[in-house]
Amino acid sequence: MFLGLQSFLFCLTISCTKPSINIIPNNSDTTINNQDDSTNTDTTMTDTTTNIDTTGNIDTSANAGNFTWLALGDSYTIGQSVNENERFPAQIISLLKNDSIFIKAPQYIATTGWTTLNLLDAIAAQQPKGPFDIVTLLIGVNDQYQHFDTAGYRVHFNQCLLNAIALAGNKKDHVFVLSIPDYSVTPFAQNSDTAQISKEIDEFNAINKTITLSFGISYTDITPLTREMKNDASLIAYDGLHPSGKEYAEWAALLAPEFIKILK
Repeated sequence: MFLGLQSFLFCLTISCTKPSINIIPNNSDTTINNQDDSTNTDTTMTDTTTNIDTTGNIDTSANAGNFTWLALGDSYTIGQSVNENERFPAQIISLLKNDSIFIKAPQYIATTGWTTLNLLDAIAAQQPKGPFDIVTLLIGVNDQYQHFDTAGYRVHFNQCLLNAIALAGNKKDHVFVLSIPDYSVTPFAQNSDTAQISKEIDEFNAINKTITLSFGISYTDITPLTREMKNDASLIAYDGLHPSGKEYAEWAALLAPEFIKILK
């Protein structure tokens, strides 16, 4: 029963099976449906003219900023199991207001369960209109979770980053990559080989860091912060897997000064 719940938390599908190690999925077979969550609808958001909050009301004040932001990723970007204002992009925007920097409500291409291939497919399908003043990229935990090989991840992450650069108008200093969180320290993984999960997360992060730095792009290592969840339950959302708003606040504190450097 617990194993079934684990699979549900990461990728809710009509028939969700975990691929074998070293199998890269076919592009047409990798779509993972959104998790049904009462706190967060976890949908991709592509309209920058209006922002619909969690109650269904349109918030026009969120779009009064001078700068635009495209947030690319998965459940960690969309803030699964936290309120919208607790997502790390929302918390960064709040911090930047203190420096008189105003960013419009972010445009999200991010959904729970997405791999690098899912993200590439979504970008191609949605064709977001750039350039954006900020583009963030956090992707890879589901590649690791579904046991996709690191060689495939290297290729697909590189493609994701090239897309991010293009969407930032080829301004590399306006692109920000975040490392993959380590979920091995959460209750979700308590019956799994946590040492192996952590090792694999490090391997995937070594790849995305090397590629990111090779392009001269900002890389923010949030993984050590996520490992603090092992001893602090307040950093974990109610689902026992994803970060809480308190944890996302720590990411925001790292990234906000980097944004200020290019937007001030």
